[in-house]
Amino acid sequence: MRDMEIETEIYGEIAAPSEERTARAQLIVDVIIPVYRPDKRFARILTMLGRQTYPVSRIIIMNTESRYWNESGYEGIRNMEIHHLTKEEYDHGGTRNRGAGYSDADVLLFMTDDAVPQDTRLVERLVAALRQKGPKGEIVAAAYARQMPDKNCRAIERYTRSFNYPDKSKVKTKDDLPQLGIKTYFASNVCCAYRSDIFESRGGFISRTIFNEDMIYAAGAIQAGYAVAYAADAKVIHSHNLTCMQQFRRNFDLAVSQADHPEVFAGVPSEGEGIRLVKQTAGWLLRTGRIWLLPYLAASSASKLVGYRLGKIYRLLPRKLVLWCTSNPDYWNAG
Repeated sequence: MRDMEIETEIYGEIAAPSEERTARAQLIVDVIIPVYRPDKRFARILTMLGRQTYPVSRIIIMNTESRYWNESGYEGIRNMEIHHLTKEEYDHGGTRNRGAGYSDADVLLFMTDDAVPQDTRLVERLVAALRQKGPKGEIVAAAYARQMPDKNCRAIERYTRSFNYPDKSKVKTKDDLPQLGIKTYFASNVCCAYRSDIFESRGGFISRTIFNEDMIYAAGAIQAGYAVAYAADAKVIHSHNLTCMQQFRRNFDLAVSQADHPEVFAGVPSEGEGIRLVKQTAGWLLRTGRIWLLPYLAASSASKLVGYRLGKIYRLLPRKLVLWCTSNPDYWNAG
């Protein structure tokens, strides 16, 4: 899929999968990882990718700022290629599209540089998830992994992981919208595999977005009649202990992406899902005797809500306030 050009999205008839790729027993998998100032976790990712039961053909690294890349750090990774870009060039969707443009594999596995495969069967299980069908025979366009808490993960974040990434797999289609709402469109490029033929036919990710390129893609695919699979048995270790301010800024950016794409998010409100998470987390804290964490839950939840509400109306805010609210000022300066 080299030199892929971004095409206009098609929300109609499902494109038929390649007969050659469907018949092929062993699909070729490339891993694409945007990287910025990699640390020890990134080295563990590369080690675990080399131990997978299902072979990875190439590891395509999209590295932001060449001065942060240590050329002498990864000599043993023979199937890795590095492409450097500047911080100003980075974009959540556009950078991943560039990475996809270097690949001609059947499956594009996007990961982040801090998501470590928990075991040796991550790739195998994601490929198996892509081979599933929806209840009405819908083709699975993407399959995302379960995110497990790291050993230093705080209690509330640990519970949030279990809420967003349960232990039961599911293939989601547009028939799930009445029951799941916004969760129908949920997918995460922390670790998500895409069929490259569908990815190319749908134009890849939106080329410029502050956040949510994965959900925007998943929503378009589901609206077009495809399915998205959650593979609970495909696991990566990935969690963050965010401060209230970091949560505020993350939710601000989240809401900006939703405000910019009413064709995806209008009529599918997400605040109700957030309220349900807060209620369930509070109940869990009470049941497990962690009452002292309730004030932090209240503060972090308020931070998320205020950030989200401001992001929804960002067009009405002064530019200085927007730059203070966002976690990605380079996005706004580039615009």
